[in-house]
Amino acid sequence: MVQVKDLTQLTIKDLWHEVKDEEDFWGELKQTTTRGLKVLLETVMDEELVLQLQAIRYQHCLFRKGYRNGYRERSLLTQFGMLDLKIPRDRDGEYQPKFLKEYQRRQGEVNRLVRESFLSGVSTRQVGKVLAPLLGLEISPQTVSRIVASLDGEVRLFHSQVILDDYQYLFLDGITLKVKGINGVKKRLVLCAYGITPKGKREIISFRQATAESEAQWEAFLRDLYDRGLEGKNLSLVITDGCTGLHRALDTVYPYTPRQRCWAHKLRNVANRVSRKHQKECLKEARLIYQAKNRREAEKYFRDWSQHWQGIVPKAVECIEEDLDELLSFMDCPVEHRRKVRTTNVIERAFREVRRRTRPMSCFQNSASVDRIIYGVVSHLNKNWKDKPLPEFTHKT
Repeated sequence: MVQVKDLTQLTIKDLWHEVKDEEDFWGELKQTTTRGLKVLLETVMDEELVLQLQAIRYQHCLFRKGYRNGYRERSLLTQFGMLDLKIPRDRDGEYQPKFLKEYQRRQGEVNRLVRESFLSGVSTRQVGKVLAPLLGLEISPQTVSRIVASLDGEVRLFHSQVILDDYQYLFLDGITLKVKGINGVKKRLVLCAYGITPKGKREIISFRQATAESEAQWEAFLRDLYDRGLEGKNLSLVITDGCTGLHRALDTVYPYTPRQRCWAHKLRNVANRVSRKHQKECLKEARLIYQAKNRREAEKYFRDWSQHWQGIVPKAVECIEEDLDELLSFMDCPVEHRRKVRTTNVIERAFREVRRRTRPMSCFQNSASVDRIIYGVVSHLNKNWKDKPLPEFTHKT
């Protein structure tokens, strides 16, 4: 015989046994929340109309400013599900709910969820299916595309915003993506600028699409940075991968700022000039150059390395020798900063986030979609970095 407990003896565990299962519990809770939200919003709209008309329903007075005219129905997709709202009307057609924009069909939070899902890597066709259990409705791919297209305004704002001239280090590099065109798929280059302030704040300052890393396109990109406020008065170093077109553009826009060529790119070039037999030993000794304590010691390591390898791999020695001054520019920076500024690795890591997001896509549909995806990744990274300065800049090592 089942023993029936007194109400005063019931525990939370006993009460949970009354719930059929987790899915039913949360389903009923969602339905209750949706119904409650519908009642709340409709009550708010009725109260708003009363304030606008200066009279309650059926009230006869001299000071009223209009008359009711029934209701109109509006479906609103919210994060709690679909709401079928009865919106009160006035005869003059002037009433518009304050929480609901004209022709609005979705809550702003729903649009945000769609954009975040898309920017996180979910395809346009899959976003609706992913969010359906949460929203109670599957959004069509066409609707997702329209919502994502709203990012275009934010992209334009990002490209035109003022840049503060407080960066100590400026990193410049580009990433190649595939974009569909009239004549098939073509490669599209995205030029990027990444900056670090004296307090260690890091930020991707700007990005622009280009067809090549030519002098003209790099100069246009740098001119845009300069015109928006980055005049370079506080720049200590510009770090690049050694692109010839970029360096010529820097001669025009930032001619007086010291430059640092990326050691990672340089060593890859050296490796290409060394046979596999000598590659490991040659690169190991070359790394001693940038690991030196100061410029004098670095120059000594280079002379020793050069003397050892000149007769074996002369082209590899020439590869470092021709850019040695710019390879050692970072030695003039504070010791705790040197590891960060001797390569373009910091901006390469940002590119990896772009690659991760674009990996599910074979190619972009158009140039506008490139800007949206890059902007989404850039905004996400900048937001995460906002309150996380680099430790090398916040304390001495």
